[in-house]
Amino acid sequence: MTSKVPKESWNSRIGIILAVAGSAVGIGNFLRFPGQAALYGGGAFMIAYFVALLIIGLPICWAEWAIGRRGGQAGLNSSPGILGFITGQRRYRYLGVIGVTIPIMIYMYYVYIEAWCLGYAVNFARGTMDFHTVKDASDFWGGFIGIGEDGSALGFGLTEVGGFLFVVFLLNFYLIYRGLSKGIEFFCKYAMPALIILAIVILVRVLTLGAPNPDHPERSISNGLGFMWNPSKTILYERSVDEGTGAESWAPLADGEVVGPRMIAEAEARAAADPDLELRSIGMLTQLLNPQLWLAAAGQIFFTLSVGFGVIITYSSYLSKKDDVVLSGLAATSTNEFCEVGIGGLTTLPAGYAFLGISGVAGMGTFGLGFNVLPMVFSEMPGGHFFGFAFFFLLFLAAVTSSLSMLQPGIAFLEEAMNINRKQSVAILGVITAFGAAFVVYFSEGVKALDTIDFWVTNLLMVLLALIQIIIFGWVIGIDKGFDMAHQGASIKIPKLFKFVMKYLSPIFLIVVFVSWFYTSVLGFQFGSDEKQYSSYIVDLFIEPNRSAWLSVAMIVLTGAFLTLLTAGGTFKGKIEKEQVK
Repeated sequence: MTSKVPKESWNSRIGIILAVAGSAVGIGNFLRFPGQAALYGGGAFMIAYFVALLIIGLPICWAEWAIGRRGGQAGLNSSPGILGFITGQRRYRYLGVIGVTIPIMIYMYYVYIEAWCLGYAVNFARGTMDFHTVKDASDFWGGFIGIGEDGSALGFGLTEVGGFLFVVFLLNFYLIYRGLSKGIEFFCKYAMPALIILAIVILVRVLTLGAPNPDHPERSISNGLGFMWNPSKTILYERSVDEGTGAESWAPLADGEVVGPRMIAEAEARAAADPDLELRSIGMLTQLLNPQLWLAAAGQIFFTLSVGFGVIITYSSYLSKKDDVVLSGLAATSTNEFCEVGIGGLTTLPAGYAFLGISGVAGMGTFGLGFNVLPMVFSEMPGGHFFGFAFFFLLFLAAVTSSLSMLQPGIAFLEEAMNINRKQSVAILGVITAFGAAFVVYFSEGVKALDTIDFWVTNLLMVLLALIQIIIFGWVIGIDKGFDMAHQGASIKIPKLFKFVMKYLSPIFLIVVFVSWFYTSVLGFQFGSDEKQYSSYIVDLFIEPNRSAWLSVAMIVLTGAFLTLLTAGGTFKGKIEKEQVK
């Protein structure tokens, strides 16, 4: 049988590796990961993180690479077309619609965050980012993105996000218009090395800060690293007594975690002098028994590797049958892990700790750490304007590479479903995503639209798509045939142990993650407690209905419905030309 490849293709192996790594390396590597690691116990979180990497990260990644490359040999590049072809059943096309809906919906709000990064880089370069407190930085961020009122983010000044959004939106579509090799691959070949160089420069600066405030010698980089990575936690608890029942209870103080010999000695002295205080050490095993830790680790793996995004299956469809998907997948994953664990994990949180202490960084989310804490830290740091510019510019580069990866699945889908060329599909997708981005930016109060779309897409749709893909690979295609597909042209082979992992453990793990998420976030139950506590996203929809939240969910549903209608009428014949050998 003659091997056939799509008309578009990657120019080199390093190009596809950097493009896939670029789709994975993003804001989450430098902001979300450090916060999650610190929140869930550092060393304990890393154990759960690497378990999730081995059970769902690498297996789903390899499955997507193999499935995508096989679909590409038939000239198909979209998730619906590939899943329908590889299973031999048209109904699987409709499941593949999820793989187009996810990246399109994420792009609608991710381009907004991309504009934040460029805006912060420009303002640091101008030397105007001088903050003396986190509140100063928070006030600037709120005004910049329009967090106080719907419609207030549409200004075009240098301290408003509107103009930067316009620039990054045009940049993304210019690059995607140029095509796979001349646009995405060309940009990633330069952006990824530049990003890593900038990250290493910032890392070196952070690691040489020592204890920048002589009044607080305990606030050092070494203690900051300890706060994030220590396998056990030492926390000061306070006793309280219920006035009605007289029942006693112990709860950790807001700034109760202590790190380093000096802080521990001071905490021991406080506890010895006050019977209502008690210093406790929480070991790694105790932390690993927390179900929320495992959910957080699995969620971070989805974010960090772009598995379940619908991106890898499209990117790999442009490979030839002789390309090594096993090694390429491993290389892209390793690049991402280096950026996340090796750089992001050593930079952002320790820097914040060194200037603000535990109370200044504990519990900070991705946006709080990245756009409130760190700008203030850079303002106080010697040479801070340069390092602030470098940090936010590297975030901008990471955001562009990720944004491009989110657009390509939609381009490929429109080409196949509507039988149109790339220029036409770029124009149509541009209109769709421009409307969606405008929606997210307009409903900027409390970043409600962004938050709502992110919650439902990343927690619901991504897990479902990952589960669908691993079941297709391990059960519909068959695990042996799936491994044969992956090993075609491979320099190394996937260890046989992963046959068991990919057929049984990966689906079970994903089902447990999904059921646990539904149990806690949707139904409101809490592990170890009889009290219901609904997430704010459920409250916004059903308990205290919020217009922005409802419209955001409607946007997801309508986008999915539109793509489903196109799938129903599409032919998905693919664009084939004679065999090419790289």
